[in-house]
Amino acid sequence: MFDGGFWNLVLWFFWIFAFVAYLFVLITIFSDLFRDHKLSGWWKALWVIFLIFLPFLTALVYLIARGAGMQERGLAEAKRQQEATNAYIQSVAKPASPTDEIAKAAELFKAGTITQAEYDALKARALA
Repeated sequence: MFDGGFWNLVLWFFWIFAFVAYLFVLITIFSDLFRDHKLSGWWKALWVIFLIFLPFLTALVYLIARGAGMQERGLAEAKRQQEATNAYIQSVAKPASPTDEIAKAAELFKAGTITQAEYDALKARALA
């Protein structure tokens, strides 16, 4: 496989690197295409067809023509994900109000899960 020597090995690694980099570009383009809600389905299909039949030229044209929009859509998606993460963290970390804790304890008591003494202890801890 590497009968040509060291430089053929270096060339082989270069082409593998170029291929992997191109795959990353294609994945980025496809994710941007389907993230863009302003672009109609027909335009998306046309871009995909051209990416299949003229991949290098189409990728280059896409990056030139829609590169700035890619950045904006990427930043908007990152911001949306950050807001969703923050909302989740706040919903989980938010302490329950004493009223909520007493109501939960009352439900457990009515269901017979806890005794009267345990209910009183939970109620006292919630009011403390």
